[in-house]
Amino acid sequence: MNNTRFATVVHILAMLADNEGEWLSSDWIASSININPVMVRKELGLLQERGLVVTRKGKEGGSMLQKNSAEISLADVYALVKNADVLGKKNLHTNPNCPIGKQINSELGGLFAKTDGLVSAYLQGITLDEFVRQFR
Repeated sequence: MNNTRFATVVHILAMLADNEGEWLSSDWIASSININPVMVRKELGLLQERGLVVTRKGKEGGSMLQKNSAEISLADVYALVKNADVLGKKNLHTNPNCPIGKQINSELGGLFAKTDGLVSAYLQGITLDEFVRQFR
C-alpha cells in the first residue's frame, strides 16, 4: 500500500476517538490533516458503511465513532483501506523461458502473503484507544 489512505483514516478515527461523544465536522477534521474536506467525507462514508462511525447531516451535523475505540484495532483499519500488498506488485510479464522468471511470481506470492500477515498480526495488537492515548 503505497498511498496515504491508512494514515488518513487512522488520523480521522483518532480525531473522533479523542473527541468521543462530540459531532466533528469534516472541515474541522480536514484542517487537522491539512487535506480537502471532500477527501475526509469520502473516507467517513466508507467508515460509516463499515459501522465504525455514524454521520449526520446539517448545520448541527458531523461524525462520531459508532464503536468504542477499544474495540477497533489498527488491523481493522488496515484491512479496510488495503489495496495492494505491503511489498507492492509483482511483475506480471516475466520471461517464461528464464529459470527465475518462470517461477518468481509464485515464490513472491508466498513472501507477499507472509509479510502482509505479519503486518496485520502486529496491527491487531494495537487498538485505536491505545494509539490515541499517546497524544494525551
